[in-house]
Amino acid sequence: MIASVDVGGTFTDIVAVDESGVKIYKGPTTPKAPEQGVLQGMARLGRVTTVVHATTIGTNSLLGQVNLELPKVALLTTKGFKDVIEIGRQNRPELYNPFFRKPTPLVPPELRFEVNERVGPNGEVIQEIDEKEVDERMREAKAMGTTSVAISFLHSFMNPVNEMKAKEVAERYFEYVSVSHEISPAPREYERTSTTVVNASLMPVMRRYLTSLKEGLKLHEVKELFIMSSSGGLIDVDEAVRRPVQVIESGPAAGVVGVSVLSKVMGEPNAISFDMGGTTAKAGTVVNYEVETTQEYEVGGRTHYGRLVKGSGYPVRFPFVDLAEVSAGGGSIVWRDEAGALRVGPLSAGAEPGPMSYGKGGRYPTLTDANLVLGRIGDTLTDGFKLNKELAVKGLKGLGDPVEVAREAISLANVEMSRAMRLVTVERGYDPSGFTMFAFGGAGPQYSLDLAEEMGIAKVVIPPHPGLFSALGMLFADMKFEASVSYPKDLDASYREMEERLSKRLPEARFLRYADVRYQGQGWELTVSVTDPVKIPEDFERKHLSIYGFKLDSPVEVVTIRSFAVVPGSSISLPRPREGGNPSFKLRDVMMDDWVKARVYRREDLPLGFEVQGPAVVEEYSSTVLIKEGWKAKVHENGSLVLVRE
Repeated sequence: MIASVDVGGTFTDIVAVDESGVKIYKGPTTPKAPEQGVLQGMARLGRVTTVVHATTIGTNSLLGQVNLELPKVALLTTKGFKDVIEIGRQNRPELYNPFFRKPTPLVPPELRFEVNERVGPNGEVIQEIDEKEVDERMREAKAMGTTSVAISFLHSFMNPVNEMKAKEVAERYFEYVSVSHEISPAPREYERTSTTVVNASLMPVMRRYLTSLKEGLKLHEVKELFIMSSSGGLIDVDEAVRRPVQVIESGPAAGVVGVSVLSKVMGEPNAISFDMGGTTAKAGTVVNYEVETTQEYEVGGRTHYGRLVKGSGYPVRFPFVDLAEVSAGGGSIVWRDEAGALRVGPLSAGAEPGPMSYGKGGRYPTLTDANLVLGRIGDTLTDGFKLNKELAVKGLKGLGDPVEVAREAISLANVEMSRAMRLVTVERGYDPSGFTMFAFGGAGPQYSLDLAEEMGIAKVVIPPHPGLFSALGMLFADMKFEASVSYPKDLDASYREMEERLSKRLPEARFLRYADVRYQGQGWELTVSVTDPVKIPEDFERKHLSIYGFKLDSPVEVVTIRSFAVVPGSSISLPRPREGGNPSFKLRDVMMDDWVKARVYRREDLPLGFEVQGPAVVEEYSSTVLIKEGWKAKVHENGSLVLVRE
């Protein structure tokens, strides 16, 4: 049996599949030791041989979560460049905020060491490295209690010879050594050095966590463990420990991967992935069945209305699934600011103590409490966990009339989430009305139709087990490893050389090619998919026109090329719904656009092809689907609910 594990901020989700069907577990996350929550769930699922895992351990470490303190990291760099990670870029993230402070560098000044070496911009060695000097610097770093070392030399992406020699010396003293030509072989000294430093910081943390998890899984006779990467593929544990920067955002990527697979099955080439859980809501896009990715990300930073505030975190240059994330989840706290205006989030009640209706000591009302008061969800969550409506009313009453406060809170959350959707569609040059929305997460199906109407979307798909769909999506993920080269002199030869190296890791792989391209003189690149290297300029100009609305009469420059070795994921079929039967229902007062008397069904009772006319509610183990008046839902052969506007 193969199982997938998604550790979220509120719940830990596990989905296991074998020839007998699907088994699911949804339990509270154990933030101080995430592996404990995983092992608790595994104990209830029976014998599992393979586990795929999405982890937020990297993000949580950089955000300063308790019990995940970062180790001491030293930086070895070219003489004159030790302060690159502190100087960064000169643009101000908050132009009119005189109190803005950049994030504290991960390497303090006293642990930044310089050596006399120099490689020129064309890869020529101007000054060879002195290994004795490197040895002295490493001795100093060791004496200062350093655990991990990052090495980033000027122009090493053109010629890594000096970095390679420095690495050999550093490995005599340190178990954890990150070198920039292996982690991020691309121009821009600040971003490359930052990526290498973040990688060095996370190596010990990731090793400790994955070692602990593997040991625990051995007790359950698990033989293989794979990790979801931020780009949407699976990698092995050794790769995750060697380059942990590629698993920083592994959790959110899983759901989009699931959407890309399900969209192919259902013949929906363009899809919006909408994932609303207990802490955040995330939106991503699938275009022509392919997950949209980006090369730019800042970890440990802040978002503002779904946009990443550049300069507020640590730049990491690695492929990431292109997601917009907002602080709107079932556990988002509803409150009033000093002016008396109602606000939702960004703080979340999390798993402990959770919303007030959980009865675990929560002192602040949340979106879950608002939905309970409005009848949008029932009084029972997973595993028969009962919600206390009286506590929810009491919490909301402290902010005003409970019903009005609940309605306004949900409206505010919808505004936030629609912004996230616009970021990954309209601001990427896509018309959302031409997309199908796939809504999942424990809370996603409750809000999907409000957002669909706001965005002009006519079809919404609620996949099977929506509250655990990110975990389910991992079961479909491909094995994927990446290699890249900057400023290639011969495109064909460079792609072939990369793919020869990658094929040693995955002999049966097929290859996906990409290129980061710009007009000569531009500061930033666009990533294009490559089918024929000769057509790269044409493909780039088409994408530039689509996104920015214009083209330039300038030469096109290829900055970096990359290739992914891909082995297709498991071929897993979802159980077909039973045929025939007339499901029973009960009636409940539910606030949608107004109070309505809605039919309430159990999802597992709905047979293949059955149609549900709105207003209605469909409840299941992991989520609740709201079907508004004017919408109709039909049970698809793969178990999805397909909602269309009449």
